[in-house]
Amino acid sequence: MYSSNLTGFVLALVSSAFIGSSFIIKKKGLQRARANGPRASVGGYGYLLQPLWWLGMITMIVGEIANFVAYIYAPAVLVTPLGALSIIVSAVLAHFMLKEKLQRMGMLGCLMCIVGSTVIVLHAPQEKSLTSVQEIWLLAVQPAFLLYTASAMAVTLFLILYCVPRYGQTNILVYIGICSVIGSLTVMSVKAIGIAIKLTLEGANQLVYYQTWIFLMVAVSCIITQLNYLNMALDTFNTAVVSPIYYALFTSFTILASAIMFKDYSGQSISSIASELCGFITVLSGTVVLHSTREPDPPVSTDLYSPLSPKVTWYIQGNGESWKQKEEDGAAPFNLITVVRQDHFT
Repeated sequence: MYSSNLTGFVLALVSSAFIGSSFIIKKKGLQRARANGPRASVGGYGYLLQPLWWLGMITMIVGEIANFVAYIYAPAVLVTPLGALSIIVSAVLAHFMLKEKLQRMGMLGCLMCIVGSTVIVLHAPQEKSLTSVQEIWLLAVQPAFLLYTASAMAVTLFLILYCVPRYGQTNILVYIGICSVIGSLTVMSVKAIGIAIKLTLEGANQLVYYQTWIFLMVAVSCIITQLNYLNMALDTFNTAVVSPIYYALFTSFTILASAIMFKDYSGQSISSIASELCGFITVLSGTVVLHSTREPDPPVSTDLYSPLSPKVTWYIQGNGESWKQKEEDGAAPFNLITVVRQDHFT
């Protein structure tokens, strides 16, 4: 492994540990906020008053800083797939802290993630040397990457404006799709900023170039969007479901964006590229196995009159008649006078 890649690898490991922990800590904060007000998934912001949620945010920021520095020393095709290790951390912690049981097949999925990540690390390409932010800007405005950026923005706007109001509460791919597509642009901007900071510290000031500030504005905008919809996804769906799907989509889009912008695979042998792809597929398979062995959260009900439990018996009186029915039976007549609920305790 190249020395610069080794530095990026260690930083990526540290990042995964902190980010994986942050998922669980933030989830606990969201659960506490949910008990005192509207859920984040329906526009509530009560979690901002929860110290536990802020602890999760601090943990995530530390992890993202480590990840940020890792992108300076290693290519995105190495750093991003190692995010699978954060899934392992979150799955294990969810088992103990959120009571989301980790099955034996889930453990096999964790092992597959580790094996796939190892293969990727061993065959990752060397980070290319860039001498100025202007050089990165030329890579960002090449036609192929501009086409990718325009497509990513179009998909994001479609998901936000059309899909979120209709399917956000029932389809996990809506929220996570937004995070993943925008996330790929975040990584490209963050990598450009990181290289600019590194060059500035080495004596070649990059802050005088307007391109640096454009990359910074893009990164901040994308990060805010990611955090907003990631909170909605975590508040609506099971953590064990969110983490692997988010990883799979985010990593796929990031590798695609990096391959287009930085041409990471240029100059690599066919065997090295094939090994990396096999490693990535192994990691994706591990996340699927891990996801398939976990029980999803029950769907969120927004109907005020929705049934509460299959063990509830409803006594309905109307037009001088009385009868009872289990809630799983058909709907009651409309001409009701009195509805009385009796709970059955076992």
